[in-house]
Amino acid sequence: MSEIKKSNSLPVVEGWLSIILNILLFILKYWAGMVTGSIAILADAWHTLSDSFTSVIVLVGVKISKKQPNKEHPFGFGRAELIASIIISVLLFVVGFNFIVESIVKLSSRETTQFGNIAIIVISISVILKEAIAEFAFWASNKTSSTVLRADAWHHRSDAISSLIILIGIFLGKYFWWIDGVLGIIVALFIFYAAYEILKQTIDPLIGKRPSDELIQNINNICKNITSSDVFIHHIHMHNYGKHIEITFHIQLSGDMKLQDAHNIANQIEEEIRNELNIEATIHMEPIGDKDDESFKFQV
Repeated sequence: MSEIKKSNSLPVVEGWLSIILNILLFILKYWAGMVTGSIAILADAWHTLSDSFTSVIVLVGVKISKKQPNKEHPFGFGRAELIASIIISVLLFVVGFNFIVESIVKLSSRETTQFGNIAIIVISISVILKEAIAEFAFWASNKTSSTVLRADAWHHRSDAISSLIILIGIFLGKYFWWIDGVLGIIVALFIFYAAYEILKQTIDPLIGKRPSDELIQNINNICKNITSSDVFIHHIHMHNYGKHIEITFHIQLSGDMKLQDAHNIANQIEEEIRNELNIEATIHMEPIGDKDDESFKFQV
């Protein structure tokens, strides 16, 4: 399978697999929660169902991001995946907050929970399957460089961790009456952490961030290879549109160089950046030593 086909199909496969698996696990967990009266298991069940909703967002985000650029959106729709990731993180925050409220109510009423073999079996199955789908989503996100797949992977992993905590708590439930309420709060904290990780990875590209030192060095090397001399690169601006990235920067060339020669050099650099780094570059040329240029105030 080609890399392009893999990039297009993996998010769809992960999305549908996640939806089907999470709905089945929700039914199992909800049933176990009702039988045992465990707020932690019920909370975990709704957390699992929320994974299905986020997987729908994954499918929608991926579908929109693959749309071709048009007159109104010349840079394409790649940021749809970033927006979908933020929606997922917001949903996680809401789910976590509701779990904390429910757990506090249960602790306040000093309500105890009787766990049994049903809870042990169901939660054990959940831990194994959720970590498996999380590993698949992380692998798929690395293969496709998809931020929304990584966000979904974190959602799956938070569910696996919360289920594991509940499983440990089941064996401690007979010793501590408050274990179910406390576990509900711990699960909520893991959900908050997953939401934070997603936001941290998606907000920077949307706001705009400084290019990495590695990227700057790669551009420097390309410029040096083409011009056969050191080229002072500055005023670098990078614009991330998902899989489409635009970058602009200034380079200094000899003031005695003909305009056509300078233009040819800039074209060669832009083409090499496109071929090697898969980035569309726009270059502003200026004479060496032009330190009065306003761009020096914004060197990167």
